[in-house]
Amino acid sequence: MRYLRLNILFFLIFPLLVFAEDGSQLWLRFPAKNGISADQIISKGSSPTLNIARKELSSHWLGQVVELRTENKDKNLKDGYRIVSSPEKVVISARKEIGLLYGVYHILRLQQTKADLSHLNTIEKPSYDVRVLDHWDNLDGSIERGYAGRSLWKWEDLPGKISPRYEEYARANASVGINSVVLNNVNASPNMLREDYLKKVKVLADIFRPYGIKVYLSVNFSSPKVLGGLQNSDPLNKDVQKWWKDKAAEIYKLIPDFGGFLVKANSEGQPGPQDYGRTHADGANMMADALKPYNGIVMWRAFVYSPSKDDRAKQAYLEFVPLDGKFRDNVIIQIKNGPVDFQPREAFNPLFGALRKTSEMVEFQITQEYLGFSNHLVFLAPLFKETLDSDTYSDGQGSTIAKITDGTLRPAKLTAISAVANIGEDTNWTGHHFAQANWYAFGRLAWNHQLSSEQIANEWVKMTFTDDQNFLNPVKEIMLSSRETAVEYMMPLGLHHIFAGGHHYGPEPWGDYKGGRPDWSPVYYHQADVQGLGFNRTKTGSNAVSQYFPPLNERYGNISICPENLILWFHHVPWDYTMKDGKTLWDELCYTYDSGVKKVRDYQKTWDGMEPYIDKQRFADVQSKLRIQSKDAVWWKDACLLYFQTFSKKPIPYDIERPVHELEDLKKIKLDMGHHN
Repeated sequence: MRYLRLNILFFLIFPLLVFAEDGSQLWLRFPAKNGISADQIISKGSSPTLNIARKELSSHWLGQVVELRTENKDKNLKDGYRIVSSPEKVVISARKEIGLLYGVYHILRLQQTKADLSHLNTIEKPSYDVRVLDHWDNLDGSIERGYAGRSLWKWEDLPGKISPRYEEYARANASVGINSVVLNNVNASPNMLREDYLKKVKVLADIFRPYGIKVYLSVNFSSPKVLGGLQNSDPLNKDVQKWWKDKAAEIYKLIPDFGGFLVKANSEGQPGPQDYGRTHADGANMMADALKPYNGIVMWRAFVYSPSKDDRAKQAYLEFVPLDGKFRDNVIIQIKNGPVDFQPREAFNPLFGALRKTSEMVEFQITQEYLGFSNHLVFLAPLFKETLDSDTYSDGQGSTIAKITDGTLRPAKLTAISAVANIGEDTNWTGHHFAQANWYAFGRLAWNHQLSSEQIANEWVKMTFTDDQNFLNPVKEIMLSSRETAVEYMMPLGLHHIFAGGHHYGPEPWGDYKGGRPDWSPVYYHQADVQGLGFNRTKTGSNAVSQYFPPLNERYGNISICPENLILWFHHVPWDYTMKDGKTLWDELCYTYDSGVKKVRDYQKTWDGMEPYIDKQRFADVQSKLRIQSKDAVWWKDACLLYFQTFSKKPIPYDIERPVHELEDLKKIKLDMGHHN
């Protein structure tokens, strides 16, 4: 009898479990299993990609007849598509079948956001050829800078056991146009290139292929020595060159459409060509030559800095500019958006535009290593846009990073853009329901960098939650202001890298790792003393301003016209310096930190008012995270103001909320040292 009661209870509860809103559907909440019938879908031929397009329509499309048509009219369409509709019919045409699938996701997005679908005449083609997610996943299942559980890739189960999430992941990426995936950490294990692991990679590549996704691997430069038993991994050693050529042949036999290699070399202890007195170009070209017969590419990271007395922000430029023009045409230099390390705000990386004869691609970070992990609501589209829209002046006014990297300003054989993924095995994929928006935003901007942050937020909220204006407008406002809010309560006015060592979660402006690398210490970056605050990168300091093109070098180098949101990035500013609004630097700092705290509290109030509009589970999950973010904002404000006050000797303005911590107590919070990327 007891078992019968338990069974009845299970069947009563089971439907609730199945339909619980746990975030696992991401933004793909299309109407379920009641789309148009097969005879309302007109298409010729059959292929895995076409079959997916048809399945999506028959499951979710509630509109008119759809015709899918491949045609070769527009050679410039790449994997884009054209949509023409009347009230009776939608025609999606493309050069490639993947373009048809992207077109299907486009009309499903329009349907989900309640757009008018009766008179479309749209041409879409991607801003970048290669739109890549970099996973910093390790072979043991851990993820470096991962805040959403362990890795999706179950290497110990592959190739025999296949998780259903692999295809769900591919579908989510295809829905926003992401077409490339680097499966493993840039701090790569040589074992990734072992035969047994390549067979596992093949399984993933086969699952991803119908969704238009190519697989890439991060490779360890020492692989020929470690795996092949060679004496060294010198790129000019003929045996080493042969090892890479043989390895490429082995990979392409298994995976004919393999994308290529991502390489972190001679950075933070990783091996590289400089170990043998060779250059980055020597190393990259050796790998490029091995991949060339198969149309593979090398994405060579510019995130390099050696222990030296020179300003860390200058080093990538100093290493790569002398090599301009020396790289093969299937090498792309992958450049972090800023010159230090994925900070909440940085000046853009001066390498952009400086390499005139070498292909360049942006590397963003979706995972929130420096933005409160998966605890803080920080919508990153404004950060991505800030970088892409930055004018480098490299080829005169209007030389934005977007135009330099997408091939419009300088012809490029191949264009690419990348971001470090925030995806793990958590049920909701990203640890925070709103962190899903950053995966979505990167995909949408990689496809079309002209989209605005507001357009992207608008789409995502409608698709993920609801199109009710009472929810949509306040939540969009939170999202669109959230990045600036995080900058305010963490590191305003151009402050940077004053995080706790290793994991980079909380504040540690007093951090001074004596005996270690100076440029891993917060004090190296903020330079606080009794005179003032900030890193002098002008002509009288490190002269990092000289790496920017005119007029930026003058603008950044002159304190009176330097943008105030970067003033402490480029200048050591006296505590009594008068800011544009008439406040002293010290008071400006205090009020800005306080503003960040107040805004997070406003987010809490706004979110609490959203309860009637969405499901209980996601409402409670986000509410809980906002409580953490609110506490963390106060922690940041108190730690930074109390510490900097020991130098400024000035009172915190009395109309600002008093610190609730003691500085000495904050200093006792011990935070472990870990890996950088």
